[in-house]
Amino acid sequence: MQIPTTSLIIWTVTAVATCGVIFRPWRIPEYAWALGAAALLTVTGLLPLSTAMAAVAEGGDVYLFLIGMMVLAELARQEGLFDWLAAYAVQHAKGSGRRLFDLVFLVGTLVTIFLSNDATAVVLTPAVYAACNAARANPLPYLFVCAFVANAASFVLPISNPANLVVFGDHMPSLPEWLRQFTLPSLAAIGMTYLVLRLAHRRQIAQPLVALAEQQPLSEGGRLCAIGVGVTGSVLLVTSAMNGPLGLTTFCAGAATLAAIRLRQRRSPLPILRHVSWGVLPLVAGLFVLVEAVAHTGVIRIAADALEAFARTSPGEASWLAGGAAALLSNLANNLPIGLVAGSVGQMADLPTQTRAALLIGVDLGPNLSVTGSLATMLWLVALRREGEHVSALAFLRLGILVMPPALLAALWLL
Repeated sequence: MQIPTTSLIIWTVTAVATCGVIFRPWRIPEYAWALGAAALLTVTGLLPLSTAMAAVAEGGDVYLFLIGMMVLAELARQEGLFDWLAAYAVQHAKGSGRRLFDLVFLVGTLVTIFLSNDATAVVLTPAVYAACNAARANPLPYLFVCAFVANAASFVLPISNPANLVVFGDHMPSLPEWLRQFTLPSLAAIGMTYLVLRLAHRRQIAQPLVALAEQQPLSEGGRLCAIGVGVTGSVLLVTSAMNGPLGLTTFCAGAATLAAIRLRQRRSPLPILRHVSWGVLPLVAGLFVLVEAVAHTGVIRIAADALEAFARTSPGEASWLAGGAAALLSNLANNLPIGLVAGSVGQMADLPTQTRAALLIGVDLGPNLSVTGSLATMLWLVALRREGEHVSALAFLRLGILVMPPALLAALWLL
């Protein structure tokens, strides 16, 4: 069968843009590659402008969610909440590297669950690095915790990963249904990730730590921020339970927390807003357009029909296939575009609940294999480079091969 020239062009442009997003050649920002490719397909007429605009509009809830979470995370960073949490972990480790490992893993898990995986990668990582330096500990085992738990704990709740909103879109399960589907797989993924990381770094974390001076109390702004994060998490849980709009609720909660704290302090919110990573929004918008263009070639429809047919005859095997394929493809093309494709497949095909859940687990957990798997992991690498640390793609892959497969298998088995 001859493939149409327009389809080949769309696939080529999308592939080049995806490589640009992942590898950032010539240090061109990620969003520039996604937006540039989307604009090229629109200007050349390969994708109608109305279709492109409709694709951008589909991400409304995701954009609002990202804005709210990024504002909360940046506010927590500037008010010292993450630094305090990292120092708290070191203080209560009482000179034990193993205990510090456990505490960092616990803090990273909680931050991921209630502030999303990007917050763990971007904001907690520098705080953990500084705390490890103060305790004269080898920081890499604890920094790897930040990277891996950011993905392993990212499907505990719908708010734990922006990809969750991308995969399910308007068909987000209610909170009780979500917990019924994902509690056991999440616990399995987190538990296996902890066990493998603990075993892999057993020698490094056996070294004693330098005792720190008594920890400084959390500032008033930090306390208010902690309250704001807690209230936001509670409101989002209620919203999810009522099947409400998570994006709008997150945006309002983040804005309200920022306004309340800055009014209390009589300070401008602009320093917070200036440091928010706004480039994530056009990146996601561009990816929505690119996935819509790929869908126009018919390849997503073919994949959806094939998966639907397979799920009818072998639902259990279809779930394993869906989860495994999503996990591997996320490392080849990053889990944001793969999450969008998975969401499109879920809309086009009449899939069993278990198969849809497997797609999400693959998208969320699969990126623990390589540094190209998720935006959170790439942001983690950027945070490390700012601190003068370097982790090669090969070093991450060597650890990822040990960590990701058992966690993925355990999560899919417990679906």
